[in-house]
This record gives sequence, structure tokens and C-alpha cells, in this order.
Amino acid sequence: MIGKIRVLPDILASQVAAGEVVERPASVIKELVENSVDAGAGSVEVSADRGGVALLRVVDDGTGMGREDALLSLERHATSKLRSASDLGAIRTLGFRGEALPSIASVSRFVLSTREPAALVGTSIGVEGGKLGEVRDWGGAPGTVVDVRDLFFNVPARRKFLRSENTEFGHLEQTVRVQALAHPEIGFTLLRDGRLVF
Repeated sequence: MIGKIRVLPDILASQVAAGEVVERPASVIKELVENSVDAGAGSVEVSADRGGVALLRVVDDGTGMGREDALLSLERHATSKLRSASDLGAIRTLGFRGEALPSIASVSRFVLSTREPAALVGTSIGVEGGKLGEVRDWGGAPGTVVDVRDLFFNVPARRKFLRSENTEFGHLEQTVRVQALAHPEIGFTLLRDGRLVF
């Protein structure tokens, strides 16, 4: 007799988790901007094409990551914020669960590019629908760039619940404005389809 209970494959588990983390383009931006804030960024640039469905990009000048940490950041429940259960009572950062990046990467064509300030070269990692792709050297500026393309390309049922481009961008713009108001020490830029919004 075959049992009824099964352990979900990692990709499917990440897509389920993505449903809790990623409702729309604005929720992706919220998670990515919070990572930038936690990384000590002095400036954060957010770009969205077609309401965020075609492209979401967050560029920051924060601490960046080395290759090993960048790869670990794409694993479920991997976080730099917690070491033990006692840390839960003293959280002072925004993102700590370690779900955001792998969840976003599981429902998009995702590229994480990052470099620490002292490093001569950074790392760029591609993930498509949760499957790890090319890992290569990257010559960008210190900080982190996250590109999220074709959101929900592999989960069409989720994509059909998105609203118009204008509605989705409105939610995204509100998310960025709230972050900018909450962090006046950080310079925020928002671009829509290549045009400066603020």
C-alpha cells in the first residue's frame, strides 16, 4: 500500500512558500527593498516594467555578499539574521525568515548579482523557476542588483489574478514611498518603464 503523505519536492515547496511571500509585484519589491535596507544601503533604485510583471529590478549600494553567501541566500530558511531561538526576541532587522529570495526565484526568471566593497570581483547567479542556473563572476559596483523577470511565468493561475499594469504599479509605488518615508537616511529612486517617477 502506498502512503498518502509525501514530502514536497524543493521546487514545489518554494512555490507554495512563494504564495505566502509573493502576492504581486509590490510584495516582491517590499522584500527586496527590505533586504537593501538591512544591507546598509545608502541608495536604492527600483525599476518596474509593465507594472512589474515583465521586470522588477532593485539596485543598492549596500554591503553585498561573497559567492558562498550569495548561493546560500537562495536556499530556503537561510538567513544572516538568526543564529539561535533566543535571537527571535531581539530581531532588529526587517527580513529574517530566509524565505523571500528562494520564493521569488521559484516563480520568476531571477538574477542576483552582488559584490562586497573590498572584493575585486562579484558573483552573478541565475535561477529560472527555482532551478539554479549559471553562476559566474560579476564586475559590477559594490552592492547588490536583483532582476526579477516574467513574474509568475511558471504559475499561470497566479498571474491571471494580477490586476492592470496601472493598478499593480500603483501598489508598487505606494510600497516604495512607504519605505522611503520610513528610511529618510536612504536615497530612493523609482523608475517606471525607464522613466523617472521620483
